Amino acid sequence: MAAFNPRIAAKALLQMRVRKRPFVLSHGITARCNLRCPFCEFWRKPGPEMTTDAVIAMLDDARSFGIGVYNAWTAEPLLRPDLPLILRHARSLGMVTSLITNGLLLSERIGDLSDLDLLSVSVDGIDSYREIRGVSVEPVLDGIRAAREAGHAVLMNCVISRKNLSELADLVDLASDMGAQISFEPLHEAPEVEGRVWDDYGIGEPQIPAYRRSVDRLIELKKRGGPIINSLTYLRMVRDRRPDFRCHGPQIVLSVSSDGTVQTCRVHKEPLGNVSDGLARVWESSKKRRKEIVRGCDGCLFFGYVENSLLYDLRPEVLAHYRWI
Repeated sequence: MAAFNPRIAAKALLQMRVRKRPFVLSHGITARCNLRCPFCEFWRKPGPEMTTDAVIAMLDDARSFGIGVYNAWTAEPLLRPDLPLILRHARSLGMVTSLITNGLLLSERIGDLSDLDLLSVSVDGIDSYREIRGVSVEPVLDGIRAAREAGHAVLMNCVISRKNLSELADLVDLASDMGAQISFEPLHEAPEVEGRVWDDYGIGEPQIPAYRRSVDRLIELKKRGGPIINSLTYLRMVRDRRPDFRCHGPQIVLSVSSDGTVQTCRVHKEPLGNVSDGLARVWESSKKRRKEIVRGCDGCLFFGYVENSLLYDLRPEVLAHYRWI
């Protein structure tokens, strides 16, 4: 579990509620990936990536802007040789450093992550993993073991799909055995991915009873103290497949793609500007448009947006039971 840090919490409140600026910089550090997961849209759009110098300049600007957390993700961050330098610089600026990876290169690169605070590894199944992601899960589990041996806090993140409904509780047990935490979120049907993929991976009417039973089991395991970071409030939304919250996602998380484009969020990828224009300038110039997009959004169930929006609104159960950042 990520430990509560009063100093960071105070900085976050000052940044978001007083300065009205995001606290987390979520950086799609590369468009490259070593997997071709059918349900993922990010590897489908190869394109330019920011240079090391450009990323360092962005981090310096982010620090001046008040950012307190740097999260490196998409498509596979461990493919960037300069990742250790980037994490080191972010931490030298006083930022909490976070990484989301598929884990295939984790054993090989664990020595490069000494400046990483929070490590999230995608693990969507055990027996179903090969069908979902096209490779064996064993190298990923070996990477998690190496990370735990190196002293890293590890979060296993599972995307719930038709393929893994029978394994969700087993994944909780696996996380417990490995000394890791685990999070769950439902598959998001991105428009960039062709519809026949969702016919294979999505939850349709015939699967809803099994889906609800599986998520109810997660709620039960959470109540019993299982290593699930999600709040009960969020898990009930997932079970009912109904976003029931006021979204503050774009106010909390500044989303930047691999080429430096600032976007509204990972759902609404509308460009708002580029980091080269200066984060403060992009933020101020996009204020009206960001509000319009949020106002017209039907909502999503990405746990990072939902849980942090609920925290922003000071929901008691979430404050008590959500266990990550």
